[in-house]
Amino acid sequence: MTKAGSGMFATALDELGAVLARTDEARIDAACEMLAGAGKIAVYGCGREALQVKGFAMRLYHLGLPVSVVGDMTAPPLGRGDVFLASSGPGETTTVLTLMRVAREAGAKVLLLTAEPASSAEKLADFTLLIPAQTMASDQGAARTSVLPMGSLFEGALFLLFEIMVLKLKALTNASPEAMRARHTNME
Repeated sequence: MTKAGSGMFATALDELGAVLARTDEARIDAACEMLAGAGKIAVYGCGREALQVKGFAMRLYHLGLPVSVVGDMTAPPLGRGDVFLASSGPGETTTVLTLMRVAREAGAKVLLLTAEPASSAEKLADFTLLIPAQTMASDQGAARTSVLPMGSLFEGALFLLFEIMVLKLKALTNASPEAMRARHTNME
């Protein structure tokens, strides 16, 4: 690898570490407790955030939690005692805002992951987990802070955050590695 290439890796990793260091661990713990205690969990994100959210849903399933991805034909309805986890880095994604309203009207709690604490989505959420990272809404001009393009810093931080949340949920639910592996698909 070239010196310039290794410098970009180091910068990107430093940026991801800084984002996660500024993420409130007590709120991460509270979000995990919310998920662990949910009757049903439905998750949603747009674009590349959706890829991270779907990966997290897969791990929630491996943990034995009742999870579905909004948009899948097998997603059940939500109601009281359920949690809708939505990711919207900019906090203004129209689809996310609409789905948050639907979940709230059905009686479900809304858990939001966002980079924007004063967004429309934050106002609709029952609980917000702030991930202070650059998104596509803040990647131009003086607001641009990351070497990574567009919303990649937020999306990368989501991946790492979700992995830590899986470890915390594993402890909360007493899921064994063997039970998690047994839930992994054999249809690959």
